[in-house]
Amino acid sequence: MIGLPLAFGAPLVLAGLIALPIIWWLLRLTPPKPNQEVFPPLKILARILKKDETPHKSPWWLTLLRLALSALVILALAEPVLNPQNTKLSGEGPLVLIIDNSWASAPIAENQKRTALNLINAAEASSRPVILAALASDGKVPLGPFDAAAARERLAAVKPEPVPGDALETATLAIELAGENKANEIIWLDSGLESKDKDEALESIGESGFKSLSWHGPDALPLSAVTAAENGAETLKITIQRASGAADTAPGQLLALDEKGRQLAETPFLFTGSETSLEAELKLPFELRNDIASVRISGERHAGAVRLLDDRMKRKRVALLSGAPTDAAQPLLSPLYYIERAIAPFADIVQPRSSEISGAVTEFLDAKPSVIIMADVGSIPAPAETALKDWINKGGMLVRFAGPRLAAASDDKLLPVALRRGERALDGTMSWTVPQSLLPFGETSPFAGIDIASDIAITRQVLALPEPSLSERSWADLADGTPLVTASEQGRGRIVLFHVTPNTSWSNLPLTGTFVEMLRRAINLAQAAGGGALLSGQTVLPPFRAVNAEGIITPPAPTAQPLALKAGAAPKVSFENPPGLYGNAEGAIALPLLGKDDRLVLSSAPKLPFPVTAQVYQSSAPQPLKGAMLLAALALLALDCIAVLWMTGAFRSWRLGAAAASLALVLLLPNADRAMAQQNAPAARTQAVDDATAIEAISQTRLAFVKTGDSQIDKTSHDGLFGLTVFLRDKTALEPGDPIGVDLETDELAFFPVIYWPVDAASPMPSANAIARADAYMRNGGTILFDTRDQDIAGFELSGGGSPANERLRAILDGMNVPPLEPVPSDHVLTKSFYLLSDFPGRYKGGDLWVEASANAETLTDRPVRTGDGVSPILITSNDFASAWAMEENGNFLFSTVPADALQREHAFRTGINIVMYMLTGNYKSDQVHIPALLERLGQ
Repeated sequence: MIGLPLAFGAPLVLAGLIALPIIWWLLRLTPPKPNQEVFPPLKILARILKKDETPHKSPWWLTLLRLALSALVILALAEPVLNPQNTKLSGEGPLVLIIDNSWASAPIAENQKRTALNLINAAEASSRPVILAALASDGKVPLGPFDAAAARERLAAVKPEPVPGDALETATLAIELAGENKANEIIWLDSGLESKDKDEALESIGESGFKSLSWHGPDALPLSAVTAAENGAETLKITIQRASGAADTAPGQLLALDEKGRQLAETPFLFTGSETSLEAELKLPFELRNDIASVRISGERHAGAVRLLDDRMKRKRVALLSGAPTDAAQPLLSPLYYIERAIAPFADIVQPRSSEISGAVTEFLDAKPSVIIMADVGSIPAPAETALKDWINKGGMLVRFAGPRLAAASDDKLLPVALRRGERALDGTMSWTVPQSLLPFGETSPFAGIDIASDIAITRQVLALPEPSLSERSWADLADGTPLVTASEQGRGRIVLFHVTPNTSWSNLPLTGTFVEMLRRAINLAQAAGGGALLSGQTVLPPFRAVNAEGIITPPAPTAQPLALKAGAAPKVSFENPPGLYGNAEGAIALPLLGKDDRLVLSSAPKLPFPVTAQVYQSSAPQPLKGAMLLAALALLALDCIAVLWMTGAFRSWRLGAAAASLALVLLLPNADRAMAQQNAPAARTQAVDDATAIEAISQTRLAFVKTGDSQIDKTSHDGLFGLTVFLRDKTALEPGDPIGVDLETDELAFFPVIYWPVDAASPMPSANAIARADAYMRNGGTILFDTRDQDIAGFELSGGGSPANERLRAILDGMNVPPLEPVPSDHVLTKSFYLLSDFPGRYKGGDLWVEASANAETLTDRPVRTGDGVSPILITSNDFASAWAMEENGNFLFSTVPADALQREHAFRTGINIVMYMLTGNYKSDQVHIPALLERLGQ
């Protein structure tokens, strides 16, 4: 069987195949039994003249059948296995098992873990301990040595992490644990991508004294990743890398998603030849590009396929206004000339059509800019000043530059600090001072880390009046300590003042790269998407959103630590700081997994001073073939019996033929009755419910939930319905029984008025039979409450895209006859079935509760469900009701609401009561709105 993915557990048994020629010879010389006839006088007389012929050997086809039967039995006893795993170990002492569980291992994690489990089992058979090290870990997990049982438990906790692994440190620890005995084998389960750190770790292993290494890697790794994003003037440019050396792949799709996970755009891309990097462009309007929160490579399930975009990636709309007259003949003297060229690469510029300041401000505010820059604007008319104040309070940023007009103005309220009248000259014949340079920017300044040109010279400035808070408002200072840039917050916005002109009349600052970087930093603080105050005042940001190893945006893990920002140093991804967003809902900084300079290179078996055995992960689990071969041999035996009976004439009697057929069925399907019973058991249970079970089920109203197979989710559902049951008993006349979990495949659903279904993308997809039974339940008057439990991430949307739970729910609903849906209208019965409600929160709030859309149904065929009682057969939420309701028997709540608010939990319980009452009582309360008209018609 060379070249085939087949192995034998008892290969010596295959020696029995040598006996097949002997068996063939014996069978060929053994004729079948002659036909026997019941005494037929006439037939005997008719055959008197015929020669009596008796076969002298077995027919060739019968011999071949029996040879095949013998060969199958021998092969089955040899215990064949399809897709065997090579788990042969060499050496002695502890087995050192190193697993590269970095982000690139996510697509092959199942094969990687299967190989590790087989190796641990092989170590157990050899009574060898296991040292188990995962490259991507916090370094606090013990590496062993473990016995086999403990190693399997440790392996179960190893999962792909969305970070690069720390290979060198992990390998060093594993080598130290191996001790002096280096005769044992070290096994490396690779992710498939090279890294400098892994090369150093393998080099360290080569120098450690080990005798051999077994390197396991994927056969192919068609992996692509997003390494850079740039929001240009017209398009959003995304850089996509693929592993060098990878085979050509099919065209891919790049998706652009908003904060709710809804798809805004897509664009195809295709790698050709040896190409490893390309740029994909998303051509969208300015406003739509600013709504993009993440980009994702469709179909790729790893952290590198997703890149989050923060406020710094959003292009700002900047309005420019000058108080000085424009001289087209001398553009270099224009106050706005250097500003335009400094910000044009990263901002959209708006110029006014009106020459009046009031008219220009009105134009600007209609264009909804993020920043308004005023160059040497002194007096601002009162209407424009009021409009600007309101705009700033709502989050706008006003950046002003000094000049002769501003220096001469008096009582200007749109300034961060109070100014002295006039300007300060730092050079000239009447001045004792000299031009000033800039002091290094402070650590708390938004300009921290910007390189300051050595030849900057400030010759004039406007001075701020001394006040206690002046140093706190100063972003940049001159060498003599006077402020160059000041800022203050006003409402949700900010006012920034450069105490010099934006042209070269007061300084040479606009001629330097420092000026460009200062403007870029200042504009990045504008709240086009929030976050100005956050980025300017904090150097340590808490984790807000994370990208897991599968590329799914989730809440941060408990192990995630705050991100420390250091001037001049870009933060790096680590186990403590995984890729994601750091900050809060008001603003956050994205920490990407990969940078523009990163390159993806496929790894191969390393070259070390000792032998290295390279193996490929198996794409499927081992499949024992012994049972299938024995079943096939049994089938051949049944055919042999039928053939012998036929040759002896047994089938000439139909009764004997029926007996033979029955015998064949029994031999072919020895467990047919049991298999049919198991196969039909769910149908039997669902179609025939005994009277006692039915009476018990309907004697008391119960709330039910769908079992997902995840013990934690099922426990939360049970505890949630238990809490709602307690609340119903306290607040209403209803006395429901304890909640119960139902299996859609087997349990009768008609006994429950409403079934809570927590949608979990990680759980197995329900079968077609389960979905059909749920659909039938809704058609017959039942209601299912679907809960995606992801309002903190995406929330439920009917359109494409969204979270994995959204996608799973749409896949489930695709198999159902679901009516048109809409968010609960303000006059819906659900808003008043018991309590008066305006929204329906759970653990989270903000998500809509979706119900069947209101529509007129002329006939039963117009609507896919029964509408007689006006109750929607389906409810959908993303607010995680069960977690808000969940409580222990002592009354303690198991989960806090987000945000933590006792009133929100109270409203969540009221939502549950309204839903239950709506299910039980139908639409009778909808008539309450017509009471005045009814009384008028009755004449009362």
